[in-house]
Amino acid sequence: MASEAQTHDGACHCGAVRFRVHLPEGLASARRCTCSLCRMRGAIAVSAPLDGFTILAGEDAFSCYQFNTRTAKHYFCAHCGIYTHHQRRSNPQQYGVNAACLAGVSPFDFAEVIVNDGVHHPSDTGRSRVAGILRFTPSA
Repeated sequence: MASEAQTHDGACHCGAVRFRVHLPEGLASARRCTCSLCRMRGAIAVSAPLDGFTILAGEDAFSCYQFNTRTAKHYFCAHCGIYTHHQRRSNPQQYGVNAACLAGVSPFDFAEVIVNDGVHHPSDTGRSRVAGILRFTPSA
């Protein structure tokens, strides 16, 4: 995936929430996580600074979910339920943005995605660890 800075428009499934995001590393920052929420959510997230995320429409449609230390803030559309982004626990100055919400981007565009060990979170252990690599190989 391209590692140069990119700007993308994004939206939830129903379109109530629309946003624009600046990704300093482009799609190369794509990651998954093994924490309990990310395991269930299954999204690939790309990294954006807080000031790189602009809500274009639907701010009133956002709901926020927090758990455990309540540091991370997970945002989703209250109408269709799609997770759009979260403010990270590992770096509260960043958003993780659901790559599937970006116009023209599919989670199946990523041949490989690094999976971070969120069960043993770096904020708890003092070190970041890769748990594995998720691979997608399309059939012929």
